[in-house]
Amino acid sequence: MKHFYCFLLLVSGLALAQQKDTYAIEVSALRGNVLPHKEDMYHLINGHPEGLMVRFLVKTHGRKEWQKAFNFPDYGTYFLYQDFKSEPLGSAYAVGGFYNFYFWKRRLQLQLAQGFAMTTNPYDKETNSKNKAFGTKILDNTNFGLTYTNQTLFKNIGFHAGLFFAHYSNGRVRSPNSGINTYSLNLGVNYNFNDEKAIVNDTTGVKKSYREPIKYNFVLRTGINESPIIGSGQRPFYHIGFYADKRLNRKSALQLGTELFLTNSFKDYIKYFAVAYPEKNIDPNTDYKRVGVFVGHELFINRVSLEAQLGYYVYQPFKKDIAIYDRVGIKYYVTDKIFTSFAVKTHLFLAEALEFGVGVRL
Repeated sequence: MKHFYCFLLLVSGLALAQQKDTYAIEVSALRGNVLPHKEDMYHLINGHPEGLMVRFLVKTHGRKEWQKAFNFPDYGTYFLYQDFKSEPLGSAYAVGGFYNFYFWKRRLQLQLAQGFAMTTNPYDKETNSKNKAFGTKILDNTNFGLTYTNQTLFKNIGFHAGLFFAHYSNGRVRSPNSGINTYSLNLGVNYNFNDEKAIVNDTTGVKKSYREPIKYNFVLRTGINESPIIGSGQRPFYHIGFYADKRLNRKSALQLGTELFLTNSFKDYIKYFAVAYPEKNIDPNTDYKRVGVFVGHELFINRVSLEAQLGYYVYQPFKKDIAIYDRVGIKYYVTDKIFTSFAVKTHLFLAEALEFGVGVRL
């Protein structure tokens, strides 16, 4: 019996060692191109943007349930520097958080990152009027990457190569705000501070069903933005949404809903447009409100989830923007029923608002 207890202690110790998080640092060089999404962007593109990214990684080994569910991902913080090789655009410095998800025997890595950036050369009416991309010094930064990686190429040193996409925008907190999108080749090395552990999936656990009946959500998203007219002034907006969601499994829920957009900057924009373009026959008293319907998907990680929605305006009296809109964002569940959120609402590549939200899921 004594030997049996010793065996249990040994197995428990190995399990705890297996589950303990480890750490790594990664350095990457970036070189690529700007992806122009408007005709008036071409004069800003003078070269191939270059950059440097440094990431500090927490490598998970199953200490928590969500780590096993997502095939033992990494998470951590990043620093990103990009030189746009354009005098009007200057450079950008960004910091934020990320997740790495693994596929194909952990050789293929999907990077999702969200943070904030500071640009060195924002729009200025007198000194930098050509920069219609950045209307403020502080920007939102969203990154995606798809990388081939070998993290133990030589002992604790690894190598990776892949594609990297970066988006910079202020969400039209202030105009102008065309934003910048870059796509780059990503080459780099990483160093593991601990010996890499073999990933062992535990197949002895009891599978839990995460399917739920339909839940109903109410969310209020707010913030400030400015109309596309430079200097027209910042106004608060209120985006009120109601939607149903159906959780299908551990990771996914589908959404269907509607929302009301009360975007006060539209009031001034409509009046300006009616006077500036009389040939358009726009009534200056046109209703500024919009109503949309949308479908969406929510990816549950832990208390954090990632949300993507695609919508269509069924009521849009002032039709300056296209009728299709989209939203990507992150949610944090304070409790099982109360959540906060941060999202970017856009019309294709053109951001309209950075939304800070609070909601309830019943």
